[in-house]
Amino acid sequence: MENITSFLAVYALPILLAITLHEAAHAYVAKYFGDTTAYQQGRMSLNPIRHIDLLGTILIPILLLVAGSPFLFGYAKPVPIDFSRLRRPKRDMAWVALAGPGANIVMAFLWTVLSIVLLALNVQSDFVLRMADAGVMTNLVLFAFNLFPIPPLDGGRVLTSLLPNRYAYRFAQIEPYGFFIVLALVFFKVLQFWMTPLMMAASVVLQILVYPLNFLL
Repeated sequence: MENITSFLAVYALPILLAITLHEAAHAYVAKYFGDTTAYQQGRMSLNPIRHIDLLGTILIPILLLVAGSPFLFGYAKPVPIDFSRLRRPKRDMAWVALAGPGANIVMAFLWTVLSIVLLALNVQSDFVLRMADAGVMTNLVLFAFNLFPIPPLDGGRVLTSLLPNRYAYRFAQIEPYGFFIVLALVFFKVLQFWMTPLMMAASVVLQILVYPLNFLL
């Protein structure tokens, strides 16, 4: 129990920031491309309370932690997007979808920079260093998980945008069952074959990006 409490203390802020900024990024890009639905409903916000979902943000991560899952992930309340209000709905859908994982990569980069700076300054706080590492891991997990190509995940939206109209319509019909399909893939540990390579690739890119900072410090 002590280990779980310590784990939650380290991961609480990174998870809240990762999920909040992920959803806010969807809302911001949707507004940029013409749909103000999320903005009008107050979802283009950095207030985590507006995005927290009891099941996806709190209960599922805790259950996965207790069950010893190799990945800890969750989700927030979906940002309301009216794709018909986008200026070019099929194309802009992809940009709106990519905004969330894009925000996670940016946050993973910033947590990596923070970790490098803390080590360069000889900061002795183990808690802060662990939180920085947790920030990187959390955002890489959300980045990879949300890019899985099945609706309603962001990767599913991107694939729908890229498919010809006839196939895109058929593929979109999966959406009501997508969440259950993903849960099954997690349960049978199939999703890790998607997430692990993607997370490793993203990690390599991050290390390349921060190499100049590592060199200077």
